[in-house]
Amino acid sequence: MIGYFGDIIFETSDKKICNFNDFKQAASANYSEHSRYRKKSEREFIGPNNEGVSFTMKIRAGHGVRPRIMKDKLIKYCESGKVCPLVIGGHKIGGGYFAVMSGPCSVESKEQITYVAQRVQAAGASILRGGAFKPRTSPYSFQGLRAEGLELLQEARKVTGQPIVTELMNNEHIPLFVDAKVDMIQIGARNMQNFELLKAVGKLNVPVLLKRGLSSTLEELVMSAEYIMAEGNPNVVLCERGIRTFETSMRNTLDISAVPMLKKMTHLPVVIDPSHAAGIAFMVPALAQAAVAVGADGLMIETHNDPAKAKSDGAQSLTPDQFDALMNTIKPELEFFGKTLN
Repeated sequence: MIGYFGDIIFETSDKKICNFNDFKQAASANYSEHSRYRKKSEREFIGPNNEGVSFTMKIRAGHGVRPRIMKDKLIKYCESGKVCPLVIGGHKIGGGYFAVMSGPCSVESKEQITYVAQRVQAAGASILRGGAFKPRTSPYSFQGLRAEGLELLQEARKVTGQPIVTELMNNEHIPLFVDAKVDMIQIGARNMQNFELLKAVGKLNVPVLLKRGLSSTLEELVMSAEYIMAEGNPNVVLCERGIRTFETSMRNTLDISAVPMLKKMTHLPVVIDPSHAAGIAFMVPALAQAAVAVGADGLMIETHNDPAKAKSDGAQSLTPDQFDALMNTIKPELEFFGKTLN
């Protein structure tokens, strides 16, 4: 198994090493091993593991940097290039399973969220998204229904059975999310490096959707995921939602190359949010198709019953009919690439 993290390459001959704890143990005293520096940029561990299996591990660092073994810099790997699927409310993401999360940017009423949930589910979306707490650039913009929004998401879940994903903005709201039995907690782009919040969700037994920051590197994204996993929660899905560049014709620039690179760096499922990436509804279907083609494990798409009257992000939201058309387009594409819509 060979895994990559930044400039550091992890290589082991022990096929039983397939997760984060195994890799940590491989570099610990639990193995009867000895280590030696073959050169400044390589460290080698040789010896049998606890079960007497022959074991060799090499850690190599690029640019002549002396390699170091740090618990907060080890990523969980199954096999080189293989994604470990996560289960969200009975639906798998990753490992050949493709999940679509859809719903309005903001929960606005019981009728709205329930109607949209039913429409996107009928089209093939397995997870309902909806914002109860909304981080907005302007303090005068609509910031969500807050606790009432969580209640309305629960009502929609009762009707459709869909698991719900919604954004958590600070530690104080965690009890509300636990009481609402939110199936997946979203950490938004603005909070990607809110390390105390990451630690807090790392202590929960709830899957986390971690969005990439507007100006964050992939290594910074992965390290933020490590903050969550280091606290004991391995159930993290990474989300590429567009980054800020010099281009002004669209809201952000979708970094489509992030998908294969993240799959090289880590085992975690990677989903694409084409709605925030473009900020323009007509671009969403094309970017969704590109996401499938490049190997993403899922999509997060904003759908609203009346985008022109949406209280937030109406310009990038699809109508239910447009979402139906998008799903009809990507279904044969998923079949072509051997993915299972789940």
